[in-house]
Amino acid sequence: MAAKGPSRSGRSDLAGSQVAEDYLKAVWAACEWGGPGASVTGLASRLGVAASTASETVSRLVEAGLLEHEPYRAVTLSETGRERAVGQIRRHRLLETYLVQVLGFGWDEVHAEAEVLEHAVSDRLLERLDAALGHPVRDPHGDPIPQADGTLTQPRLRPLESLEDGEVGVVARIADDPRLLVALEAAGIGLDTPVRLVGRSEAGGASRGEGLGQVAPQGRERSRKRSAGAGETTRAGSACGGGGAVVIIRDGGPEEAAVGECPATVPPGSLWLLA
Repeated sequence: MAAKGPSRSGRSDLAGSQVAEDYLKAVWAACEWGGPGASVTGLASRLGVAASTASETVSRLVEAGLLEHEPYRAVTLSETGRERAVGQIRRHRLLETYLVQVLGFGWDEVHAEAEVLEHAVSDRLLERLDAALGHPVRDPHGDPIPQADGTLTQPRLRPLESLEDGEVGVVARIADDPRLLVALEAAGIGLDTPVRLVGRSEAGGASRGEGLGQVAPQGRERSRKRSAGAGETTRAGSACGGGGAVVIIRDGGPEEAAVGECPATVPPGSLWLLA
């Protein structure tokens, strides 16, 4: 007897599951800033599953009406899937903001915590958190927070590597990479920090993990005031060295000394400025 495919009940169970939410968020991440969508292998890598598992799950979510996928094309969200994804993104980014602003977590620590909490928090609690925070429009890394009605306003951004030598820009978004975040904070660079491109590494244009340029912050504002402990010093140090590492210093005037001796790696596609 031939094996039967997933039952209607099985597809329904998947559509309402945490697994579905994780896939929808992953596809959203691939599309949010103008990307064409996600590949099945990319989803497998991001979610830590086998490619065959990702392929099967994508097929089931297509059947459930949450994803769209044609052979040899990118995986994208259906209209229903987009609504679900935006709701989950709102949860995640509000929770990250609450963890940093109210509970004092570091901006490099909150992603994993929010990944767990977002599946458990109720809509009522989420709206209370939103109100308590004053209805923030961005999370600690500069990603926009969707409104309760699903409206999402994205700022116009440009990547750090688009600056000309000596040009100044204002930091508006930073990739959620813990080592990068720790290193940037140690150098006094956070959201809304003016930075100047002062040089380019020989590894410009190389793959992720290799730096593109050197930036020097103009001014004294930090995204978050937190003393680094010994463990954080080690983590910041782990971002040092390697091909294309960039040197990040304060440049607030002759009276202000450089902060730290460790170069912070700024790989391509990791830091964006207001356009």
